[in-house]
Amino acid sequence: MLVHEIDLKNSGKISRLTNKTFKFDQKIADHYYTAHYFVKTMQIIQTHLPNHHVTMQFFQRKDGAVVCGLDEVIALIHTFARNPQDLEILALNDGDTISDGEPVLKISGRYEDFGYLESLIDGILARRTSVATNVAEVVKVLNGKDCFSMADRQDDYLTQRGDGYATYVAGIKKYSTNAQGEWVNVKGMGTMPHALIQMCHGDIVKASLLYHETFPDQKVTALIDYNNDCVNDSLKVASVLKDKLGAIRVDTSKALIDKYFDDKDTSGFDPHGVCPELIFAIRQNLDAHGFNHVKIIVSSGFDAAKIAYFESRKTPVDVYGVGSSLVRNATVGFSGDLVLIDGKDEAKVGRKNIENPRLKKVPYPIY
Repeated sequence: MLVHEIDLKNSGKISRLTNKTFKFDQKIADHYYTAHYFVKTMQIIQTHLPNHHVTMQFFQRKDGAVVCGLDEVIALIHTFARNPQDLEILALNDGDTISDGEPVLKISGRYEDFGYLESLIDGILARRTSVATNVAEVVKVLNGKDCFSMADRQDDYLTQRGDGYATYVAGIKKYSTNAQGEWVNVKGMGTMPHALIQMCHGDIVKASLLYHETFPDQKVTALIDYNNDCVNDSLKVASVLKDKLGAIRVDTSKALIDKYFDDKDTSGFDPHGVCPELIFAIRQNLDAHGFNHVKIIVSSGFDAAKIAYFESRKTPVDVYGVGSSLVRNATVGFSGDLVLIDGKDEAKVGRKNIENPRLKKVPYPIY
């Protein structure tokens, strides 16, 4: 089966991502987003070289990448190609691990029916696969712990839906915004930013109580680094909210050293920002006062390497919040090449048709 199946919120309901899922800008039909030389080539082919049957294949140059965007690309082709019913599409599944040079998609048919979509296909595959690959690197080092994407603030807001889908495919299924989870029917989550605490003049207890009063059916996750005194503020809010407090989140800037270390010897480690020693101290103090139920969430500059370090130290983190490292690194770029014409090999030097038995034929239409 090609189209990626998603278990929505573990409900057992299976949804297939099709043309009905993706919200395409209708300007695509007018070639608004198409590299202009493809538009000119389409006109030349229509006039002088029509009705030749070609095969175009798409690949990238990274081993161990997690391919994503194929469902979206197939929907794009079925929506904006000419005579899509006449095209043969072979593709891998979103979420497949791929190797350097491995074809992930092949399209066969008349060039003038689909060739102008090449650059859009490259772009979709590059963005979605880059995000999915970045997310997969994080998932590998989580040791089964939970993680949520805070990547909504790291790029243009219009990237959220596609990036959220790629994040889901690679294994992180919690988001900050509804847009990130739109294609997989997952709502955003979160409790308070620093701004709420600022409006309470730095009083984390007041901010937490106001949150609980406004959303009484939700456990509070208190952001406790505002005063750069995480251990004491964790105890203050836990002492007042008790079982209404579900978690605390530590988001200390790398430029700061928490007040906890003011009278401590820090010569053997880097005390800046969110460091394992601070998390150990918070956990120990919460437990010592009977607040074992309060979970610890960490954020601020976390990527796969930093998570791996925390896990190697067995740091008592329950949930990681990760942002920029999921979406800001363009790790994978795709290329599309014509490799066959009228059933015969024809490609630029260095490129050729590559057989890939993992590719599966895509039915038309998919609804």
